[in-house]
Amino acid sequence: MTKVKKEKVSDGEEAAAVEAGGPERSYAELVAHLNSIAQPLASRKLSKKLYKCVKKAAKGKNIRRGVKEVQKYINKGERGIVVLAGDTQPIDVYSHLPVMCEDRNLPYAYIPSKMDLGSSAGSKRPTCAILIKPHTDYQDAYDECLDEVSHLPKPL
Repeated sequence: MTKVKKEKVSDGEEAAAVEAGGPERSYAELVAHLNSIAQPLASRKLSKKLYKCVKKAAKGKNIRRGVKEVQKYINKGERGIVVLAGDTQPIDVYSHLPVMCEDRNLPYAYIPSKMDLGSSAGSKRPTCAILIKPHTDYQDAYDECLDEVSHLPKPL
């Protein structure tokens, strides 16, 4: 098997591809593919804030990435915001994490896309769970996200 090289695309052609419904999907399209347990779902504005906070935390290596790692550090008592991807299938992979977060009073929110979550964490792979740890480098963004995620309505 050989690798197929991607063709280089100019900025104008890339913008046209995005407008034509290319690789970038809108928030409404992403929300259409959510699974049944994705509550509380972050709004479009909060999702962007969470992506930015994840990106800042990833630069300083202050995140826990993946279901196994997030679960391990929640059990150890680590504090932070848990961000879950709403389009993960099957839901059995991470359906226990919201219960763990509620038991330990950790704020958590779902965002529509695991691809976007993985790329904001600096990874080429999709990620379905991330724990953002607090740090002084991005404290303002973290506090703002923490406040908004804490005020999201919890599912019954």
